[in-house]
Amino acid sequence: MSNKTLTRADLTEVVHSDIGLSRTESADMVNTVLDLISDSLTEGHSVKLSSFGTFMVRSKRARMGRNPKTGEEVPITPRRVLVFRPSQVMKNIINGLEPGDED
Repeated sequence: MSNKTLTRADLTEVVHSDIGLSRTESADMVNTVLDLISDSLTEGHSVKLSSFGTFMVRSKRARMGRNPKTGEEVPITPRRVLVFRPSQVMKNIINGLEPGDED
């Protein structure tokens, strides 16, 4: 398995080579899509990509945590976290199953 991280530049290059847009137009398209997803999540909306998965923002309450080194209790402030839930299709692809195969 490769440790390569997929970057915006990689996405731009794929759009450029597969669709044939210029590199500038490809970069603009990738940035527009990612900005739209980011803006929707920031506003608290979920983003569902068919056959891929759903991105959503969840609110976590304040709670007490513990420093594992010292054992000291420390307050953890409330925050919003990004959660990704893969679709069943994506889970099957990751596990090497054919489309339509179930566990």
